[in-house]
Amino acid sequence: MSAPLRTETSDGVRSIVLSRPDEYNTITPQLRDALSTAIDEADADPDVRVMLLRAEGPAFCAGYGLDWSTELQAREHSSDRVWDSVADMRLLSTFVDTYLKLWYAAKPTIAAVHGWCIAGGTDMVLCADIVVAADNAVFGYPPSRVWGTPTTAMWVYRLGFERAKRYLLTGDEIPARTAADIGLVLECVPQEQLLDHAFGLAKRMAMVPANQLQMLKLLCNQPAENMGLASSRTLGTLFDGVARHTQEGRDFVRRASEAGIRQAVRERDDPFGDYGSRPRAQ
Repeated sequence: MSAPLRTETSDGVRSIVLSRPDEYNTITPQLRDALSTAIDEADADPDVRVMLLRAEGPAFCAGYGLDWSTELQAREHSSDRVWDSVADMRLLSTFVDTYLKLWYAAKPTIAAVHGWCIAGGTDMVLCADIVVAADNAVFGYPPSRVWGTPTTAMWVYRLGFERAKRYLLTGDEIPARTAADIGLVLECVPQEQLLDHAFGLAKRMAMVPANQLQMLKLLCNQPAENMGLASSRTLGTLFDGVARHTQEGRDFVRRASEAGIRQAVRERDDPFGDYGSRPRAQ
């Protein structure tokens, strides 16, 4: 099995590159563990001032790998025990804690996003300090329609109450330019300029002394902590498990087992006409 990511360092910037392009960089336990290690190593390396998270292939991250995650839930039916919400939360927290390393790392973290960045991909990327998007990027949390809630709970802190509700209560997709206009990401740039632009920003930050970077990051993050970020993500992580075990969540898993993941997702999104269900003319 090939490595789920790779790293490279230049000009004080550690690039962490998701490298499962054929699978749209969907999240697996292996990617979780590799990302956790890569962030820890970059944060401990004195030659690194800034981390840049990016991805290979047509998408940044299309969320969790629904093949293994729905199969994991489907196997619960053969267990002698009912669903254990605490065990579920502990498992999911291993993913959430990894994403939060982007937020709690002493060094600044920048994400350069292209293509799909949806569902669990947003749980990950919205923990970065700064998100720069290519003009072909698409964000959103379609599992809010059925089978999930945002675990890291960063939406309200980036968008405010009403805009977060507007997109989470519909699951609607958010094109990159709209994402930049509403403050979900910092800015939108032409796709062909994304990597140069993001790397240039990272290099510019890397010219600042490491202790200054750390103090300023802590200062900027503290208001979110004061607003209750820790309790919000605890509730989001718990509710994600609950959403997967409502009647509708269980029906979604059963449909995925019967007809396949792609069909189950298509049936979820067809009424909204977005993501993979968008009319081809658009």
